[in-house]
Amino acid sequence: MMKRFLPSVVVALVLFTGCAPHFHTIRGDGVHLYLRAPSAGEVFFASSLDGYASHPATKNDRGVWEYSVPAQREFRYFYIVDGQVFVPPCRLREQDDFGSENCVYFPDL
Repeated sequence: MMKRFLPSVVVALVLFTGCAPHFHTIRGDGVHLYLRAPSAGEVFFASSLDGYASHPATKNDRGVWEYSVPAQREFRYFYIVDGQVFVPPCRLREQDDFGSENCVYFPDL
């Protein structure tokens, strides 16, 4: 009987302990985007704010990478993790012109 409930318990623990692989916070005029990727050697952030130029993210001691941008404008974005494009699970996604998707950030959501 316990085996039947184990998957539900694991999902609940992930949801309630903040283990989401991607999240953001707003502080002051900026939105701080976080990507949980402890085994990654390098992570870059790319967005429509500057023509998708890649910018190095900073890794903390818990394996979470951070990059911040101004929070007042809508933008599209993705990450480059160890040389591979990575679009994390995000609230809003949009098809791009190359047959892939980007995350979309709206300031009011």
